[in-house]
Amino acid sequence: MEIKHLQTFLTAAKTLNFTQTAKILDYAQSSITAQIKSLEEELGTSLFERLGKRIYLTKAGIALTQYAEKIIRLDEEMRHAVTGDNELNAFLTIGAQESQCTYRLPKILKAFKVLHPQVELIFKPVHTSEIAKSLLQTDHIDLAFITDTRKILSTIHTETLLKEDLVLVASPTHHLNTTEMLTLEEIAQETILLTEKGCSYRTQFENKLQQDGIYPRHVIEFVSIEAIKQCVMAALGISLLPRMVVEKELTSGALIELPIPLNLNPIYTEIAWHKDKNIPSYLNDFIEIVREEYINL
Repeated sequence: MEIKHLQTFLTAAKTLNFTQTAKILDYAQSSITAQIKSLEEELGTSLFERLGKRIYLTKAGIALTQYAEKIIRLDEEMRHAVTGDNELNAFLTIGAQESQCTYRLPKILKAFKVLHPQVELIFKPVHTSEIAKSLLQTDHIDLAFITDTRKILSTIHTETLLKEDLVLVASPTHHLNTTEMLTLEEIAQETILLTEKGCSYRTQFENKLQQDGIYPRHVIEFVSIEAIKQCVMAALGISLLPRMVVEKELTSGALIELPIPLNLNPIYTEIAWHKDKNIPSYLNDFIEIVREEYINL
């Protein structure tokens, strides 16, 4: 099984388009088809299926993506170890939730690329802390930003960066625009816009309501925090979000903070990596940049 074929397969698995894969890898489309066919023959199973004009991964194809990533990563580590070249063709894979990706990481990534321009950064948005921890344990990512309550895992090293402030926000045109303290019962009567299941502060918020025997009348679930924020500003509902996500809008008056005592467990942003992880110099530098950036927040 050739590494080149696995790299081609992973690209095709992301694009789900052989023509686009050929353009990205600078191959003829017939070469892409031949490489995929060679893999399928070697494995004795189909990796893609065609439905109409589109292609999809089969169950076998989905399973292969995980192993292909591991094999390619091991191949890269082997080449770095043998040649002594720690940065040429080196990869740093980072996982983070959307809020960190959008509001904290750009400045960090820019500073890192100044120090290590040859290291290729691979960025994986992970929607929940549980997914991030799973990816660390299976070596699919090198480092993760986790926003959650503090939890101890025997295999994961964590370092606290910052305590996050959660706020319940609404449009200034919302009828709950008031300086008086609201009750959970009043909040439950509104349309509540939530992040997807597994989000730590959503889970706490829902548990708090259920403990008090309160069940929201209308909930809308989103994958994107940015989508939630835009919908709140459009007065479609209210939402519980990290302050960092809405800081600008609260300052400008595009959003307001609703006064309500939630008494949720503290949420922290941490960086995490596997305890057995070999820390190359460029990863150590990335961690130092992160520490410095968060100290200044």
